[in-house]
Amino acid sequence: MVRVNRATHVPPTPAPQAGAALTEADLRQRAAEVLDANWERDHTVPSRALYPHQWSWDAAFIAVGLAHHAPERAWWDLRSLFAAQWADGRVPHIVFDPNVSERDYFPGPAFWDAPPVPGRLAGLTTGIVQPPVHAVAAWEVYRRATDRPAARAELTWLYPRLVRQQEYLFGARDVGGAGLASIVHPWESGLDNSPAWDRALAAVPADLSLLRRHRRQDTNVADSSHRPTDTDYARYIALAAAYRDSGYADAGLAQRHLFLVECPAFNAILGAAEHALADIAEVVGADPAPHRDRAEHITKALLDRLLDPATGMFHARDVRTGELTPARCVSGLLPLILPGLPEDRVAALLAEAGSGRFGYAGPPVPSYDRTAPDFDRLRYWRGPVWINVNWLLWRGLRTHGHAAAAGTLRTAMLDVIRRGGCYEYFDPIDGAGIGAAAFSWTAALALDLLAAD
Repeated sequence: MVRVNRATHVPPTPAPQAGAALTEADLRQRAAEVLDANWERDHTVPSRALYPHQWSWDAAFIAVGLAHHAPERAWWDLRSLFAAQWADGRVPHIVFDPNVSERDYFPGPAFWDAPPVPGRLAGLTTGIVQPPVHAVAAWEVYRRATDRPAARAELTWLYPRLVRQQEYLFGARDVGGAGLASIVHPWESGLDNSPAWDRALAAVPADLSLLRRHRRQDTNVADSSHRPTDTDYARYIALAAAYRDSGYADAGLAQRHLFLVECPAFNAILGAAEHALADIAEVVGADPAPHRDRAEHITKALLDRLLDPATGMFHARDVRTGELTPARCVSGLLPLILPGLPEDRVAALLAEAGSGRFGYAGPPVPSYDRTAPDFDRLRYWRGPVWINVNWLLWRGLRTHGHAAAAGTLRTAMLDVIRRGGCYEYFDPIDGAGIGAAAFSWTAALALDLLAAD
């Protein structure tokens, strides 16, 4: 098991028994206890057992919830993450805790061999990124702040760093040349083993001998039938090693890297971040116009590049082949978060989200088409319900004025958490909790949902 700092660790409260739904007051208390138990000096870990470091997009979702419970810690989470930002603007997907042993998590710092970040110990980050939801989170924490001058100071510190993050993704990662960022690894999407990556990932040789040299740790803590297969994991390691061995250089990716995908969820979040940055710019005295222009540009690029009119939703594009994946995944619904999406596209996404393939009445929207022959209700992003993407969809519904649908989805999310506990993800059929218990972003977003007006 992972070693933890016993001075700061409080054992999480056990999850409720199956079928024993918590009241809203009980859920609020339980969620706060989870966040308190997972706090580690200057950041919150996703879970004590399986994820003992700081994860990038987790930190953003966690900050949204901490705004309702411990606002000063919300800013700490964002600050500690952006203190590890690379010189080129990328924000690494993991910031490693030097107090956690290398053998307790793989792939750890030694595998990634990242260059030093000023003010940090060398090699304590990964070299890949995750969806840039941080500007959205920063704006939400500011909106909830009671001490506005202090919150404005936090935004002033974060704003140039958030801008550099966006510039890196719009610049170095526009491999396709059409204004969308490409991911170089499935882990960058946050939707690690989604069926959206299957076709592109098939081009990566699956060298299972890598798993003899690099032993997985996740299956020591979690049920292997719930995790990515060894074949997929071998491909993940090969891709990460190839990017590392190139010195994490982005120049020439199209000629040498085997996995390059334009993800609709990643790019929709990239666009939503620009909308949030426009709001932040007005607070800190910067010009919001470039952010609004960039958000409009990325919305148009999504419509031009990733929309499939036949399905009414968005699909991942393999930059190497130019093909859209046929898989209908929750990532294809997330452009709903963009306020500039045309009304007919919003209507099509709403129809798909409410269809038998997804359905948001309860349990909430699954990560993959329920009717697909390879739908898997238990395996990670290949079927289960995740609260963070449902929270983004809920925001999208509210943005476009679909209050009734948003209310239905909010109720479904809170019901599954009340009955199952603050789990990492949930069975899309019976709502049972799966994966890590006492999971931080589930707890954090429960607090935000409970506070919604």
